[in-house]
Amino acid sequence: MANNKAKIGVLLVNLGTPDSTKTGDVRKYLREFLMDGRVIDFPFIPRWMLVNLIIAPFRAPKSAGEYRKLWTDRGSPLLFHTEDLRDKLIKKLDPEKYLVAMAMRYQNPSIEKGLEELMKAKVKKIIVLPLFPQYASATNGSVMDRVMEIARTWQIIPEITFISNYVDHPLFLEAWAELGREAMQKHEYDRYLFSYHGLPERQIRKGSVEGYCQLGACCNKYGLKNQFCYRAQCFQTTRLVAEKLGLPEDKVVTCFQSRLGKDPWIKPYTEDMIKDLAKEGVKKVLVFSPAFVADCLETTVEVGEEYKEQFEELGGEHWDLVPSLNSNDTWVDCVKDLVESRA
Repeated sequence: MANNKAKIGVLLVNLGTPDSTKTGDVRKYLREFLMDGRVIDFPFIPRWMLVNLIIAPFRAPKSAGEYRKLWTDRGSPLLFHTEDLRDKLIKKLDPEKYLVAMAMRYQNPSIEKGLEELMKAKVKKIIVLPLFPQYASATNGSVMDRVMEIARTWQIIPEITFISNYVDHPLFLEAWAELGREAMQKHEYDRYLFSYHGLPERQIRKGSVEGYCQLGACCNKYGLKNQFCYRAQCFQTTRLVAEKLGLPEDKVVTCFQSRLGKDPWIKPYTEDMIKDLAKEGVKKVLVFSPAFVADCLETTVEVGEEYKEQFEELGGEHWDLVPSLNSNDTWVDCVKDLVESRA
């Protein structure tokens, strides 16, 4: 009978954030993040040299300055938006049936701590939801990898379910459409730009099914062979959100940001798209970042400030960023539905 009263554990996992804006904490975060073999998929020794001798020492001071622009009285937005999501989800789910915890893939609170919280409560099952709508080995895959790495050390392993992606979930799409409509009520726009976090092209090719991936028009359709292709999922997200908003196809653009290193990353690049739009005489742009469900450095600073400045320097007049889902009520309902459908 006791087993019937056991709850289902839910673990929400976001990417992670430094503990503070101090250069040392930022360096520590970068080292943990970039030493993940799914993020920089090089052999260990060259990866260690690249991260510890080049990227972390030289990038940390600059990144620390960018985090200072982002930090609020509550600390890191990515952290407190995830906490708000967790708190709202707890109120939506049946407390007799579910126990909700949250974690960050890198730094604090750790996945290990989140799983420990659930296991101490003697849950009968764990549902892991990586907060990355489009599957990528470097994000969702890394979360799954880390959870399994920890769980394999346990003597008793309960059922563990992973939610790998939710690019076409109706409530996920509606949440973005709600935020888009709100922005569109205030202004009219010439173009609607959907900017997603980029990945090295080699990582996309590694996951190609039967050589299907061509890193081009193959993403115009979404089906069995590219359902786990990150680039294809991004284009599908754009199509579905644009459809909900009734946006003209010729005014919608999908592109990719946040490149690191000299290797080719998936295209088109957001920086290049900004130049192209300016050359076309586009003056007013509304930007979505649907790879991020919580506002963070890549949305608020990179897209909201740096790209805005570039666009305006090239003659653009209006560059508006749609905020991330954060703890939007429709998004909370989406997470609730994702959890209950796997229970």
